[in-house]
Amino acid sequence: MIKYPNGQNLTFNSNHKHKSKVEISISSANRGMALEADINFSNEYYSSVGLCQITKRPTPINVVKVDYSKGARIVDAYFEKQSTTDYNGVYKGKYIDFEAKSTKLKTSFPLANISLHQIEHLEKVLFHGGIAFFIVEFSLLNEIYLLDAKFVINFYKNNVRKSIPYEIFKKEGILIERKYKPRLDYLKAIEFKYFSK
Repeated sequence: MIKYPNGQNLTFNSNHKHKSKVEISISSANRGMALEADINFSNEYYSSVGLCQITKRPTPINVVKVDYSKGARIVDAYFEKQSTTDYNGVYKGKYIDFEAKSTKLKTSFPLANISLHQIEHLEKVLFHGGIAFFIVEFSLLNEIYLLDAKFVINFYKNNVRKSIPYEIFKKEGILIERKYKPRLDYLKAIEFKYFSK
């Protein structure tokens, strides 16, 4: 087993017939990292060809202690405040703001994955005329959907269910196409949902 600095374990399964198979243990805290990486690569591509400028929003931290014995390494820090959403930027003159989430469930997306302060933030974005949505990955189904923030906020506030059924994503969401460049063509989904009317 290899232990990486980010806490991720890489295990080589020597009991399996195919010696080249690699098993990666992913905790719930970093389950969405692959989705985030795909969005980041897509954003780099979109920016390089001049389509939009959307970036990952950094989470503000306050550094308490730094170890300078082997370079500058942060050993103690805390979040200054709760983060809002993952991404923001501009496309065709409109402000864009969205949160990316991933679930291993096949039948629903748990609303517990969304914080109240994220809902409140997205409500303010919508109030000021911005475009707001969620990108949700059903990792075991290998499907990713764009779902409008207005719909999610309404469901979050007015529904007794603690999760959004997968069937609602199929009906109300827009399936995001996986490609080579960009990896996730979510601009195509934005164009269809917000600019084609």
